[in-house]
Amino acid sequence: MPIELKIPAVGESVQEVQIGRWLKKEGDAVEEDQSVVELETDKASLEVPAPRSGVLEKILKKEGETVSVGEVIGYIQEGNGKPGDTKPQAEDRPHPEPKLKAKEENHSLPITPSARRALREHHLSPREVEPTGDRIRREDVLRHVEVAAEKPAKDASSFVSPSLSSEKPAEDVRRMSLIRRRIAQRLVEAQHTAALLTTFNEIDMSAVIALRKEHGERFTKRYGIKLGFMSFFVKAAIDALRQYPELNAEIRGEDQVVYHHAYHIGVAIGATKGLVVPVLKDAQWLSFAETEQAIADFARRAEENKLQPHELTGGTFTITNGGVFGSLLSTPIVNPPQSGVLGMHAIQERPIGRGGQIVLAPMMYVALTYDHRLIDGRQAVLFLRRIKEAIEEPARMLVEV
Repeated sequence: MPIELKIPAVGESVQEVQIGRWLKKEGDAVEEDQSVVELETDKASLEVPAPRSGVLEKILKKEGETVSVGEVIGYIQEGNGKPGDTKPQAEDRPHPEPKLKAKEENHSLPITPSARRALREHHLSPREVEPTGDRIRREDVLRHVEVAAEKPAKDASSFVSPSLSSEKPAEDVRRMSLIRRRIAQRLVEAQHTAALLTTFNEIDMSAVIALRKEHGERFTKRYGIKLGFMSFFVKAAIDALRQYPELNAEIRGEDQVVYHHAYHIGVAIGATKGLVVPVLKDAQWLSFAETEQAIADFARRAEENKLQPHELTGGTFTITNGGVFGSLLSTPIVNPPQSGVLGMHAIQERPIGRGGQIVLAPMMYVALTYDHRLIDGRQAVLFLRRIKEAIEEPARMLVEV
């Protein structure tokens, strides 16, 4: 009897999901616990494993369709699809999908999950990609795609304008993913329901850079991760939130203000499929190393679509770092129902006055967007100034002055 492949429960607030990509075709053999299909929710992506080994007998829902939790989306026949069989047989499978595993040309190197998705997206075989290390990574795939795109055509006379080509349409219409729709919904909600205002300041990063230079090597040896800038800003934000609790509060209903006594700091991460904001729960208890390790883990799992819905909810304040992409200045948007978001930007050497002299210093612009219904301009400016003071003199956070 065929086994039902159902949509699992993925969180209390999630009632429907979108079929992202089928990883197997009808007739393909699957192993127990092997991923069969990717799902998209409004918070994260996840993969559904096969409950038993067998053959994917029938696919009921196509890619892009929206389905409900508990709904049957396919059937798996144990064995090779024939009554009495218990093991899948390769010779009986019609046109099996090649496994994304490096062949002899690449010395049978393993492939990271993000590289698997990139290979599928660009319709590439692993043997076409030249690895740069002990495994095929997403960067290797994207480098191959970039190099291939830059190669000139062998015969310019054979060039056909994309608009005239019969092989590819002039436009590609795709349905917006649930993640992207949720992002759009929340951004519009923030603009329409909150009175958003942004204030700016700039920070001399010399002290933090000096600390990283002095202790960075020992930090990495001890904890296995680099000492980054984000952990300093998480600590500085918590220090400032303690002094200005309105930034860690939210408006609930028409006339209630909820002040949070825990500091759940959301960290915006730009993943391939869209912006996600995993939350450092009770960040006030995390050390610098634990903060850096948690953020690195979030970033890795965001790229691999392995973040869980509960990791993306419950934030009380958010930090976003556009500087990693080269942004010099921006106005971040508050993540409802939060009341504030801190934006970090690129570090650039700029002339500043110091001790009566003009010197070059590594400067960063920072921005605080806040809900003016709850937070006055004075509080916002002082909050951002406290961030500046804590980063420029990190010892102040230790003695709380």
